[in-house]
Amino acid sequence: MQFIQDLMPSLRLSKWAPTVIRKHLLKKETETIASLCAMMMASDGEYSSLLLAERILNAYESLDAHGRLQFFSLLHTEYDIDVAAIRSTVKDYERNPDAANLLRVTGAAEPGRQELLRRINLTPGGTRRLVKMREHLLAAMRDKPELKKIDTDFHHLFNAWFNRGFLLIEPIDWTTPAHILEKIIAYEAVHEIENWSELRSRLQPADRYCYGFFHPSMEDEPLVFLEVALTDQVPRGIGEILQRDPEVEAPENPSCAIFYSISTCHRGLAGVSFGNFLIKQVATSLKLRFPQLKTFATISPAPGFRSWLEAQARVEERIAALIDKFDAEADADMRDELEKLAASYFLEQKNSDHEPLDPVSRFHLKNGAILERINILGNPSDKGMARSLGLMVNYVYDLSRVEENHEEYVRNNRVISGSQVKKALSR
Repeated sequence: MQFIQDLMPSLRLSKWAPTVIRKHLLKKETETIASLCAMMMASDGEYSSLLLAERILNAYESLDAHGRLQFFSLLHTEYDIDVAAIRSTVKDYERNPDAANLLRVTGAAEPGRQELLRRINLTPGGTRRLVKMREHLLAAMRDKPELKKIDTDFHHLFNAWFNRGFLLIEPIDWTTPAHILEKIIAYEAVHEIENWSELRSRLQPADRYCYGFFHPSMEDEPLVFLEVALTDQVPRGIGEILQRDPEVEAPENPSCAIFYSISTCHRGLAGVSFGNFLIKQVATSLKLRFPQLKTFATISPAPGFRSWLEAQARVEERIAALIDKFDAEADADMRDELEKLAASYFLEQKNSDHEPLDPVSRFHLKNGAILERINILGNPSDKGMARSLGLMVNYVYDLSRVEENHEEYVRNNRVISGSQVKKALSR
């Protein structure tokens, strides 16, 4: 990782540093963030850009919510594309479609804020700080949807900077440095880790594995991490993984690899997809290490299920009664009714893009998984009941069919499902 980090632009600039730095760069940081950005765009030197980038980020990080909104408004208005310039360069290209005119067209079509963000990224730690900036932007967009244009630029740049080719997969275990293990506890988004003892139970046993993706400019911050359990069968509930009796020995020849938690660690990287690469790479790696593994599956939450049920309950009294009465002691009829509703939720209900309503389902299906089984009361904890009436789902990754399933889903919005789910729908 250090070798790759040594190649990053932010660590190469010192050899070009001039002996005398321009006087305006030695001033106290009294300029506004707007003037600093203008100076950055006018700068023609990498070293001066490096110093200005640091000052822009320092100025930004001193802003309150209102100040950040003003900064985003500045990016929105002052650093947008120049429509007249695009028209002019396109006309030139129509008359003479050579490489030079093509370069002018593409340059004119790029908003100035993309170049500004690239230059800000030059400073050490710039990538991490820009990820935080985008987190603020995403929050501001709730009230100011016109800022979506700025997010388009962030998303474009982050997709390039966090390209799969730059990411490093690293195993995370009980011997991993403590400052990274602390991040695992803090970022676990699916099944909360309450203390170090609980973390140890997920990392130290011989049948438990954890892997993370890291980026060279954020080497002590996992971007996403995946927790895996090796088992003899596909679990019907998360308790089979998290509440296993410590006296029970790990299976000698496990046949299943269960992905029971995948957590993304930075809200500012929303929409930058690398979790799918991590799952596929971990599955391939485990298959090489344990050739006897036959099944790669998840035990996944259904975070949108209860809210969908509650929406249906407003027009159907029987569903309202089911929600009100359903608990861990529910009888077989109530469980069957809930399973049928869940099958409809996963197979029939679509959003405006004609995709399944459930975000976890969209993630796994888009990655080529099969919706294999619905598990009633797979998570009867308070959180599980509040989120989905305890419902959990098994998605199966058949490595020989992943690409085929992915294409079928992306092209035709088809949900590939197992017989149990289809049977539940037809009850």
